[in-house]
Amino acid sequence: MDMITTTEALAAFCARLASHTYVTVDTEFLRETTYWPELCLIQMAGPEDEGIVDPMAEGLDLKPFFDLMADASVIKVFHAARQDIEIMVNRGDLVPHPIFDTQVAAMVCGFGESISYDQLVSRITGAPIDKSSRFTDWSHRPLSEKQLDYALADVTHLRDVYLELVARLEAEGRGHWVADEMAVLESRATYEMDPEDAWKRLKMRVKKPVELCVLQHVAAWREREARARNVPRGRVIKDDAIYEIAQQQPRDAEALGRLRTIARGWERSAQGAKLLEIVNQALATPKEDMPRLPRHRQAPEGAQSAVELLRVLLKLTVEKENVAAKIIATSDDLESIAIDGEDADVPALKGWRRELFGDRALKLIRGELALKFTDKKVDALEL
Repeated sequence: MDMITTTEALAAFCARLASHTYVTVDTEFLRETTYWPELCLIQMAGPEDEGIVDPMAEGLDLKPFFDLMADASVIKVFHAARQDIEIMVNRGDLVPHPIFDTQVAAMVCGFGESISYDQLVSRITGAPIDKSSRFTDWSHRPLSEKQLDYALADVTHLRDVYLELVARLEAEGRGHWVADEMAVLESRATYEMDPEDAWKRLKMRVKKPVELCVLQHVAAWREREARARNVPRGRVIKDDAIYEIAQQQPRDAEALGRLRTIARGWERSAQGAKLLEIVNQALATPKEDMPRLPRHRQAPEGAQSAVELLRVLLKLTVEKENVAAKIIATSDDLESIAIDGEDADVPALKGWRRELFGDRALKLIRGELALKFTDKKVDALEL
């Protein structure tokens, strides 16, 4: 199989795909040694055409591909789309629109939570997927026929999966359920993180406002450094070091060098000097401007029991409607409903989720719905 390696061939391929209502898309990438994913392959297929693009080919301009991704008349079909779209935001400065994520649609259609591509293909088409090339170094050239066949299978079988899921959604009247989820995936905000929010990725191991302030400053500095140098965050400084710095608050190289998580000599490097500057900036923050520690609400008496009842109701809903629990309500949703009731600002109390589960959940915690065990099964009973 020949890969597409010229701009002219790519433009012709994309023009053919653009004449159809949908195109299946997948990418292969590496990110172990970089902050931004390194795009190595692009696979696409339409109803009557398929091919593999080599984005690493010298002189290849990916503009025809990005134009296709921006074409609103063509549905872009992915499986587990987030990382593929992240690459397009970084490389092409765009979020494909419209999109259809078969992993999300599969949850709506009762295939379980976060089902893998090969499992979904097997259950819908019966076709086996050869997994032996899964951990290939996709940046290596040349790629073998076996590797290319494996890569292309990621979009050729996806055609059948897409058509089957669309048919099921239409038959069950659930197309708008998936559309709500696609709106999140099509939002640029989903893929853009402000460095000032980088601390939210970390576990809360701080107990004082000053510790949180240092944590926030150092996490933001690390995020900017990792992006600028295109290296993983841990290559700049590891999470454990951030926690220790937040707690110990070193003001000079000597104090920094005494930390267990800092490599010997690093405190005297340019990076170490910059880090100390950031720490001292944080420590200079006026007391009244220090961030407040996130408060964990004390659940009222009986709330945990209410959460457990809500879990049972959710399980009944899942079994009845044949849909994955994850897409209806999370554990945090259930806790919020148990504590805040109607005032809970959670997806489970909005749109189709409310119709399916949320209203009944509120009735349950108000005592207007009961759970009854009869004939070896649990049922919900309106009071």
